[in-house]
Amino acid sequence: MELDILLIREVVHALKRQGLMLATAESCTGGWVAQVITSVAGSSEWFERGFVAYTNLAKREMLGVSTTTLSRYGAVSEQCARAMAEGALTHSHAQVALAITGIAGPSGGTPEKPVGTVCFAWAVKKRDTLSRKHVFTGDRETVRRQAVITALQGLLEYLNA
Repeated sequence: MELDILLIREVVHALKRQGLMLATAESCTGGWVAQVITSVAGSSEWFERGFVAYTNLAKREMLGVSTTTLSRYGAVSEQCARAMAEGALTHSHAQVALAITGIAGPSGGTPEKPVGTVCFAWAVKKRDTLSRKHVFTGDRETVRRQAVITALQGLLEYLNA
């Protein structure tokens, strides 16, 4: 599945049109969303910063995800994704944030959260944070690629709502 340059440009256009700066909080995608957003020239107009918070400690320290959230729901949960997105807003100068946390594989899955489980959240200051969970199929690269696309599509939907 190729990353669609038209999708990336639509996201960039929506951010520019609304005068918004984006922050990303990524775990399983390792900064891939930040990379594709900043691949478009002039990205300092719409991209403020990216957090790669791979461990629970990083999620707590960089994004303020509570120990309670992590112990009660786990790092791969909509609750954690929402806390990551909200933390990205709190710890940046951005007005919109997206978060991704998941299990890309090939190991790490459980019966409740199989490999391919990825949780997303999108947050804008003074709006309700939206979150979703998807279970993708495929190898590690495929799961991560699908997560990036889903995050961008979700951001575009959120901005255009």
